[in-house]
Amino acid sequence: MKNVDPDLDNTSKLYLVPTPIGNLEDITLRAIRILKEVDLILAEDTRTSSKLLKHYNIETPMLSHHMHNEHKMTERITERIAGGEKVALITDAGTPGISDPGFLLTRACIEKGLEVECLPGATAFVPALVNSGFPSDKFVFEGFLPIKKGRQTRLKTLAEETRTIIFYESPHKLNKTLDQFAVYFGEDRLVSVSRELTKMFEETLRGKIIDIKQHFLNNPPKGEIVIILKGADKK
Repeated sequence: MKNVDPDLDNTSKLYLVPTPIGNLEDITLRAIRILKEVDLILAEDTRTSSKLLKHYNIETPMLSHHMHNEHKMTERITERIAGGEKVALITDAGTPGISDPGFLLTRACIEKGLEVECLPGATAFVPALVNSGFPSDKFVFEGFLPIKKGRQTRLKTLAEETRTIIFYESPHKLNKTLDQFAVYFGEDRLVSVSRELTKMFEETLRGKIIDIKQHFLNNPPKGEIVIILKGADKK
């Protein structure tokens, strides 16, 4: 039996719960409480999430919910919430729905009149943006660029964007992406590249695209990467 405070909200709903992007201490007390109280936790990778849950003595049952099964899982989960259950959705790291599963289930719950609540918490692009030193009053979040189709078109469109631009990238594609940035944005455009945020080997490099590209050619990158690109000069 769960120890649930009778004064707390017992309404059936979907909770979107951010989890640490690296350092396990970067989780709120409320997030821990919610994960202990809900009837079910949907996890992008149950093996990854089990480490976090074990660290905080959370014994709530988990189900796998990821990009390959979220379409067929959505109806099943909304039925459980409609039936009175409280369900939490977490991803491997960060806030659900930000370049991770979450949008489809959230939309389905809203369409069915089910309550959805998103907790504040960790997401990779915010510390990377603030730490870049580029203007953060207005920015554009691009997430992952298209892998093939539409990639060049998107880069051409962004070449004239004057707001700070945020990208996610994998380490094995970073050098290729910086090469393309040099072509479409110019080698002298300023960029900030953050990797392994909140982890032991966290690193942020700032400078011209051409210089950052050379650094990573000499030092192959590891870990998840956030690229912050300074916007184009206003004409």
